Amino acid sequence: MTDATLPAKRWWFILPVAFITYSLAYLDRANYGFAAASGIEHDLGISRSTSSLIGSLFFLGYFFFQVPGGIYAERRSVRKLVFVCLLAWGALAALSGVVTSIPALMLVRFALGIAEAAVMPCMLVFVTNWFSRRERSRANTVFLLGNPATVLWMSVVSGYMTQAWGWRVMFIAQGLPAVLWALVWVAVARDKPSHVKWLTTDEKALIESTLSQEQKGLAPVRNYREAFRTATVWKLAGTLFFQSLGFYGFLLWLPSILRHGTTLSMVNIGWLSAVPYLGAVLCMLPCSWMSDRLQNRRMFVAVPLAIAGIAFLLLYAFGASHFWMSFGLLTVAGVAMYVTFPPFFSIAPEVLPRTVVGGALALINSIGALGSFLGSFAVGYLSGLTGDPATSYLFMAAALVIAAALALSVPRSRQDAARTLAATTLTN
Repeated sequence: MTDATLPAKRWWFILPVAFITYSLAYLDRANYGFAAASGIEHDLGISRSTSSLIGSLFFLGYFFFQVPGGIYAERRSVRKLVFVCLLAWGALAALSGVVTSIPALMLVRFALGIAEAAVMPCMLVFVTNWFSRRERSRANTVFLLGNPATVLWMSVVSGYMTQAWGWRVMFIAQGLPAVLWALVWVAVARDKPSHVKWLTTDEKALIESTLSQEQKGLAPVRNYREAFRTATVWKLAGTLFFQSLGFYGFLLWLPSILRHGTTLSMVNIGWLSAVPYLGAVLCMLPCSWMSDRLQNRRMFVAVPLAIAGIAFLLLYAFGASHFWMSFGLLTVAGVAMYVTFPPFFSIAPEVLPRTVVGGALALINSIGALGSFLGSFAVGYLSGLTGDPATSYLFMAAALVIAAALALSVPRSRQDAARTLAATTLTN
């Protein structure tokens, strides 16, 4: 039984819905950087260190509620949980545009992280329920493209919006679409093949039997506690933690980094900020295709992370005096960090049974969210403390090199991972 025999219509019914849902989640993570670059600090009397904390509070809320969301999605329903989350994060994102005090903004940013915490594990469980191992990196890529694709157009649009109408209008306009999309999501999304009408009975059985067959080669894992104690899960969590230190420092503060030492308008900053995300959109699918073809996930995680780390080291060496050289290196770093996501999030479903993979993915992503919180805070704080982003480059470089080393420690193949998991489970 090969993946080619599985119904192709899944790609057209499932992934566009996942893509749009994940896209909307990324609007609210990246647009604070544009608000910071366009005057929110002045308008609300926010210091640079406080602004760093506010920008990163989203990820603190995100950290605390990953695992409960992932377990609910796996045991109950992705569809129901994402519907509630869409309504909540759309309303909270819009509310960011009407706050008048620093405590209120802090509360909204933290609550926004809570509302969006479940979206990543939900989307990964969603894809795992529909696509086989040999398809999974490509399937992950399609919805994960919602990240750079959204930040790509959001960077341009936010530049125009903040320059024309200010940061308040930007927050409101970019929050309301999630509320409207919630109605579409609940109408068209379904958790599993058995729940839809657009597949025949034979097609449903074929998908389920293919996914079940993949589970036979995995070491048994009795419960979440056992899954959470496996070495591979913690190596993956460590990799994502250090990767997130660099990635979200880059994502949140790129507009401020580009504006440092230049006289560029917010419109021009928006266009330049879009370039790394355009590169990511163009490169993610070829890299994920090669990851599926070679079935060596760790190589497609470790090598790009190392390249990104080297790019930040070179940025530190060149300094801010060479703007276009620095911009080129920032683009390389951004693209390299992005292409790691599809193969990375394909590893856990290949080494853990479906009964525990949702919770494990949520744990891994929650540790990554902690890195996102620390990274976005540290980069903003260091840049404000020193007056330039050079120290931040060194910080991000070190984090990414550590992430690359941890990725190399993950088992190379599915068979190696299964043996490692079996040995760990036996020891426990």
